[in-house]
Amino acid sequence: MLKRAAATTAALAGALVLAPAAHAYGGGSGVGTPGCKGATMFVKVCAEETVSTPPSGGGHGAKATPAGTPGSGSKPHCEYTKLDPPPPPENLGWEGHTAKDGAVYQVNCPDSGRVGVTFVPNGTGPAAPTIDPELVARRAVDSMRLVGPKVASPRTAGKYVVGMPMWMWVTRSTSSYGPATATATAGGVTVTATAKVAAIRWDMGDGTIVTCHGPGTPYSADRGKALSPDCGHRYVRSAADQPDGRYKGTATATWTVTWTAPALNDGGEFTETRQTALSARVGEVQVLN
Repeated sequence: MLKRAAATTAALAGALVLAPAAHAYGGGSGVGTPGCKGATMFVKVCAEETVSTPPSGGGHGAKATPAGTPGSGSKPHCEYTKLDPPPPPENLGWEGHTAKDGAVYQVNCPDSGRVGVTFVPNGTGPAAPTIDPELVARRAVDSMRLVGPKVASPRTAGKYVVGMPMWMWVTRSTSSYGPATATATAGGVTVTATAKVAAIRWDMGDGTIVTCHGPGTPYSADRGKALSPDCGHRYVRSAADQPDGRYKGTATATWTVTWTAPALNDGGEFTETRQTALSARVGEVQVLN
């Protein structure tokens, strides 16, 4: 599993000095290309989106040329640098393994900015990660066709009263709340991603923001004037001075996406957001004398 820089900096400090990982240059073979030359402390493996011959775990990798662009090439999606000498046994990058099981590599993925270390078993080499797996995970998310929250309340056709508790909730579905799961493959990398809504940020249109960590509880008549137990609001002034007599806002869902690339022993997490417009007609209670 790729260990991010924040989790490994302390463990690596004092064990060895890491030189900045160099990006591979376009064109040419990996061995003779300036960006792929190994330094004294490192063995560099440059991975492209298409790889013709997987490099071994202990040497320089041949730089592949993307299909359809013979002789041109492009910068690598991820660069794997074998740490030599290896970090101490207590380093998190070993993941409980030892040097007899494989090697620890520094990983630099310029497309997504991911940097860390990962353990690569003997006999596999880092050739398999021919594209940043997080980018493949994002392709999987694209295929899910995630949408904004399906707002059930406040209803566009509803009429609400100043001072009365408003219950907000959404209708759950795979595409609007999750969990949704999809798999994508690119550059020889297969990633499975699962997305689900972690929170919904309600902009109520009156300057108030309400964040709910759940879909909300549907209101029923037997609740009377009770407050929502988990997601509610109370308007304190009429919307008479607003366009169409409505407060207009948004419900923005933050999706947490977790992904795994089992063949690479990698995985991670990122967030996505989706938004839905909402409106609420809010008036004063009319009192008859």
